[in-house]
Amino acid sequence: MQWYDAQTEWTEEHSYDDPANTSVELRNWFMEIISIFPAMNGPFASEDEDNIYVTDYSIGKDIIYVSIAWSIAEQAYIKMYALAEKHGVGFFDASNDYGDIYFPDNGKLKPIDNPAKKTSDNQNNKPWWKFW
Repeated sequence: MQWYDAQTEWTEEHSYDDPANTSVELRNWFMEIISIFPAMNGPFASEDEDNIYVTDYSIGKDIIYVSIAWSIAEQAYIKMYALAEKHGVGFFDASNDYGDIYFPDNGKLKPIDNPAKKTSDNQNNKPWWKFW
């Protein structure tokens, strides 16, 4: 998670709304995903401010952080995962504390070990009031 924490400090010296600043693979992912979930800002910004699918993208050299409406989160997750696999980029669900992390491996996304998740899974997280 150190990599993620470092990326989301947003210390790169460029605008974070232009896909020209990222890798070819991430740029290709972005260009395809905005056909479904249009960009809120930047050179590809949607003019339809009331569209629930308009999405905020923060684009770094090695990351695209996506902020999307909760009402379409499940739909977005499925499509973004599929396009990550198609374009050979990693995928991390940052919307929860211990989201699964996937990296491309021979054309498929494969989960990698997430030490933070293991620590949480090994603890007894049952509320005090549950007897079973």
